[in-house]
Amino acid sequence: MRLSTTFPPLPMLPKAPSASIDDVVRVMTAIDLALPTSDGLWWFNHLYLRVTLGVRAAMAATSFHDTAFLERLDVVFADLYFDALAAGGGMPDAAPPAWRPLLSSRTAAHVHPLQFALAGMNAHINRDLPSGIVTVFEQMGGAPAPADARHDDFERVNAVLETVESQIKEEFATGVIGAVDALTAPVDDQLAIFSVRAARDTAWTNAQVLWALKPTPILQRDYFDRLDRFTGFAARALLAPRVPSQT
Repeated sequence: MRLSTTFPPLPMLPKAPSASIDDVVRVMTAIDLALPTSDGLWWFNHLYLRVTLGVRAAMAATSFHDTAFLERLDVVFADLYFDALAAGGGMPDAAPPAWRPLLSSRTAAHVHPLQFALAGMNAHINRDLPSGIVTVFEQMGGAPAPADARHDDFERVNAVLETVESQIKEEFATGVIGAVDALTAPVDDQLAIFSVRAARDTAWTNAQVLWALKPTPILQRDYFDRLDRFTGFAARALLAPRVPSQT
């Protein structure tokens, strides 16, 4: 994998936490416009921006049990991504371990856009989402449960992800969605979205574990650190360069 120690500059990231989904969209849009499509981070950010726009539209048009909870989770979740970029956008080793493989491979040769997008989803869902869920429950009260109104809303967002995937299929025809067959054996779109569903289910379970460990902060921190490092390990596998075809 050929790496560069110089990466396209990111726009100025906000120092204060985002106040709304509109704030999140503005930051993601600035990143989208600032980076070239040759930057692996662009592919993840662009996909994330489209998903966030889809979630925002769904909140305006769909009756959720607790829309305030979903919006707060969306904002806290996105801020964890922005924090990772602020820490490691120019110096990847300063980012959380889960994010280091993507941030250090932004200009790598023979890594397909799909791989960059999956590596970003891996870091953001498997590391950031459990932490975000715990933070939002601490802010709003309650506790992550295996089956309640908030968990039902959380699962209903999966349908939004499926809709967004369908909408961007043509746009990503030469990128994220259209390249699945070229990476491995034929894989359909349902398998791709199922992976996201499974990762989000696991994130909720990990949030429950982190919540249960709150009385023992050292153990909670150790559990999260191990989750962070394991997620980074998985990202390295997702970003393994593809050998160009000799045919």
